[in-house]
Parts: sequence; structure tokens; C-alpha cells
Amino acid sequence: MKTILTIQSHVAFGHVGNRAAVFPLERLGFDAIAVNTVQFSNHTGYGAWTGMVFPPEHIADVLRGIETRGALDGAAAALTGYLGDAALGEVVLAAVKRVKQGNPAAIYCCDPVMGDVGRGFFVRPGIPEFFRDQALALADIITPNQFELEYLTGLKVGDLASALSATRAARALGPRWVMVTSLTRLDAPDDRIEMLLDGPTGAYLVSTPRLALDPLPNGAGDCVAALFLAKFLESGGDGAAALGHAASAIYAVFRRTMQSGQRELQIIAAQDELVRPSDYFTPVRID
Repeated sequence: MKTILTIQSHVAFGHVGNRAAVFPLERLGFDAIAVNTVQFSNHTGYGAWTGMVFPPEHIADVLRGIETRGALDGAAAALTGYLGDAALGEVVLAAVKRVKQGNPAAIYCCDPVMGDVGRGFFVRPGIPEFFRDQALALADIITPNQFELEYLTGLKVGDLASALSATRAARALGPRWVMVTSLTRLDAPDDRIEMLLDGPTGAYLVSTPRLALDPLPNGAGDCVAALFLAKFLESGGDGAAALGHAASAIYAVFRRTMQSGQRELQIIAAQDELVRPSDYFTPVRID
């Protein structure tokens, strides 16, 4: 069984961060080593929460303990998301380098969690700069949303051509693969939502129906990054296959969430769809 180190937030209630990533990774057959950067009662989208951001020395201590057990040797990948504080950046990248040292073929998938359209930035100062100036250079895969892609590249995305310009600019900063988790553009139907992948084998677009979810559930990007990474590894690096699976699985989760009337992602209820989505949306090569 392959191992993935995942360093993200943790909430006691709901599904964001590691709570949205670990279960999908495990359902897809990977052993997830979860290191939590924060422990909150719930995600910050509710406007009120309790808990704490763990200091860098705590995270480093946990990682040292994991390394002592030899658990990072031969790990297939590292996945990082919400940090909580920019000071954690150095610790996180050191852990990624340790994984790559133990397995030169290991993949680093960086979900640069910073903000979103409408909300703007929702992380502490210094975190956006950390992702842009340090993390991207080490990453093999990044999974930004449209807002994050625009920040990382300084390019505005309005149509497909500008989206491709932005993904290519992001790839020039280091990562081989850029997967945009939620693309909304002027030259696409209003009732569709898209994901865009740009990588060494070309650019691919996948479209799914836009469901009437209000409010939009938090944690979808965390879940998608985990789904994409797991399928990417399982398929031997087939980006298009990973994109199609991630889009199809998260659509099924969204549909189950809408049916439930709940705000939180219904990842557990839709768990079989994480492995075998009942509706499959095929990516189209666009370059």
C-alpha cells in the first residue's frame, strides 16, 4: 500500500482540510499520514469558531516523530493545504524535501489555499507570498481555484484563452501540472462549472452541471486535490484520467450534499462515488 503525507487543517465538525482529504485518499487505497496544522471546532466559513493554530515547533516535532518511525521512507507523495500561519511554511517544505529525499519519484501536490472569488483572501498575512515565492518552485502539481491562480500569476482570467495563459505562467514558476479546481469564464454556458488541467501532455477541460448549492460547501477544493492526486498516482501519471475522476467524484459529492439539505460536504454518504462515480465526465483536450 502506498503512503501519502498530508499536511493540512483539521476541524472537529465538518469536512475541510484533512477531514476532506484523508477519507478520499483512504477509500482510493492509500495510507494517509495526516499532520494537522490547526485544530478548529469548524471551518472559518461559519464566521465563528474555536480552537488554535499549531505553532511551527509543534508541527516539526510531530513530523520528527513520524520520521523516527521510518514512515516517510518510500512515501509516494506529499499533499499540503491550509497552513494557518506563514511561519509553518519552512517546516512544511522541509517535510516535502524529506519525502523526496526518501523517494526521488515522490510527487508534491500543493493546494495553495488562500482565498476565493467573492471572499478574497481568508488566510493570515504572508501565506499568499509563501505559496507564490517558495512552494510553487518545489511543487509537481498545484491545484488552485481561479482566484488563487490569478494571484499566483498576476493574470486576470476571463475566458479560456486567458485561463490557459495563466496556467502556463503558473507552470513556468515550477510545477509540471496545474489543475484549476473551479473555472468560470465568459465564453462558457452559465449552467456549467469547469476544471482545467495544463501539463506536459497538453491541456484538458472537463465540464459538469452547476448545482444550486447555497451556500457553496467549504472543503471541495481540499477533496478535489486529494482525489486528483490519488488517481494521478494510481494511473501512473495520467493527468487526464485523474482530472476526469476528480471532476466526476466531486460532482457526485455535490449532488448528494444538495439532496441532503446540509451545508457540509456529504463525503461519507457519497463514499462509493469517490471510487466509482456513477456519472463520468470525460475531459476534452483543448490545445
